[in-house]
Amino acid sequence: MLEATADPRFENISAKLHDHAAAHPGFSAQLSIRIGDDLVLDDVVGTRLDGGSITGVYSVSKGVAALVIAQLVHDGALELDRAVIDYWPEFGANGKTAITVRQVLSHRAGLPLAARTLAIQELADAGAAAVLAEQRPLWAPGSAFGYHALTIGILMEELVRRSAGTTLQRFFDTQIREPLGADFYLGLPADLDHRYRWVEDPRLDPTQAAEVASRPPVDDLAAAVFSNTDAPDDRSPQGVSTNNVEIRRRGPAAIGGVGNTRGLSLLYAATLPGTRRPIANPEVFADMAQQQSWGIDRVLNVANCFGTVFMLPQPRMPFGCVGAYGHDGAGGALAFADPATGVAFAYIPSPMQYPGGADPLSIELARDAMLVVRASA
Repeated sequence: MLEATADPRFENISAKLHDHAAAHPGFSAQLSIRIGDDLVLDDVVGTRLDGGSITGVYSVSKGVAALVIAQLVHDGALELDRAVIDYWPEFGANGKTAITVRQVLSHRAGLPLAARTLAIQELADAGAAAVLAEQRPLWAPGSAFGYHALTIGILMEELVRRSAGTTLQRFFDTQIREPLGADFYLGLPADLDHRYRWVEDPRLDPTQAAEVASRPPVDDLAAAVFSNTDAPDDRSPQGVSTNNVEIRRRGPAAIGGVGNTRGLSLLYAATLPGTRRPIANPEVFADMAQQQSWGIDRVLNVANCFGTVFMLPQPRMPFGCVGAYGHDGAGGALAFADPATGVAFAYIPSPMQYPGGADPLSIELARDAMLVVRASA
């Protein structure tokens, strides 16, 4: 049953989501699609989530944090092709003087992990940035790319502190979230905890469990990147997820976002041309959606494609048309904007979905949405 609204053109997409839920007991999801300012599909299935629930979305947070970067570029406070040291002089230590803001924000700086273990309390704090500023890159900056899973958030946060004189989280809250009325948070207020739904581990069927068990060991670099904090990489109250109240309150830009698909789709809609309350201008997002990194990711050892912060469509993840931009999350969530069709799309499943990253169902639903819009143009 629809929680809010559905344009008749999108009924088959809603039906596909409901059919999937019927075939997978225990599955729940939110799905919101906007065309420009219009909410054309707002749906929810299962019992874990309802339309007003909020939950953690892991790296979908990176795409939301990128909206702050875009606004600062629009305002003239930050230039993507200037050297990082123009804003943050200390960053130039150990051979990093020539690294540009864009290289840092496209996973090319060679700083995918901190030189020491970081405390959870440091993830949205200037102390972690100071550690990165002092260390030497793991590869020649610009020569390769590798997913900066946590550190890209730390780097974004420090660039915002230096260029805007405030935290990324506060800038997002006052300049983007509040004006739009978006139900998405980088730092969840305690009085909204009653709406928070726990991020739960995936439930694997026997085939999936066997595939996971047969995977080769994670290489040393990837293992180090994903164990770079003093907290376990799990969904416990002490782990590296928004189930940990420290992360939920601090809202680190890389992984700490909490919200729902209505909020995410509203945020991405505000990046599209012609919407009533735009974030930045279309030229900024077109620039940030230009490919900067493509090929085998040095950390994840899979094909990846990035613009400036944003993930871009690619054969492994064909979520939109050329020029689309967004980000997925470890639990299966996906949110993006597609200027070619005017679509803003957001999907959040619960529990976490196999195999990690964007849920394959989310890619199907996104592709279906593109086809619907093109067919009705």
